[in-house]
Amino acid sequence: MNRRPTLFAAITLTAAAALTLSACGGGDSDSSKDNDKIAGADTGSEESASPSESATDSAERPKIELPSDVTLTFTPEQAGDPVQAAVLKDNAEFIRALNAAIVAQNPRLPALEYYTEGEGAVEAEEWVKAFKDAGWTITGSVRYFDRQVTVKSKDSASLTYCGDESKGFSKVIKTGEVKGTEVNKDSYIAYAVQVQKNKEGVWELVKILSTRGADRCQP
Repeated sequence: MNRRPTLFAAITLTAAAALTLSACGGGDSDSSKDNDKIAGADTGSEESASPSESATDSAERPKIELPSDVTLTFTPEQAGDPVQAAVLKDNAEFIRALNAAIVAQNPRLPALEYYTEGEGAVEAEEWVKAFKDAGWTITGSVRYFDRQVTVKSKDSASLTYCGDESKGFSKVIKTGEVKGTEVNKDSYIAYAVQVQKNKEGVWELVKILSTRGADRCQP
């Protein structure tokens, strides 16, 4: 993984094989193609079908802690609509859990399983396992911005956002060597996420798609 690994960037394992964090949940599409839209995902720009109130949230969410050398920021963190706000919050917690799982080298980290379901859970587990098998972890900071939610029903929504991995890096666990790459167009990734609300009120990740080098995410 060159830049950072956790829904951040790509870690090069060998000359012939490379893992891309953005491959988690549907694959990384070529930046020469249509980077402004991701097939099968809502852009979040259309008028929301969000209900005025969210269902009762009875969940006791896990506490997620990251090491001091891993920093994640999310913009916006909140939304005026309570359902959209809940989706934004749980998506941020999913990303934190994914990072925590990589740091812990634990593909079955309870916090990660808590925020994923179905296809999303399988993809997240496989992604963390790839880092564990490679002996890599993460360091640095990643910024998630332009986060937009489209509520489809009382228990289904989609979310799009951009990831700035220009200051996120991978690190070899045994040696502590930090791998950096030149910041370029591919340092910025567009994500499209599908989430579903479970009976406890948690918006779980069920699918994630990405487009590395997306034009709409460039600075």
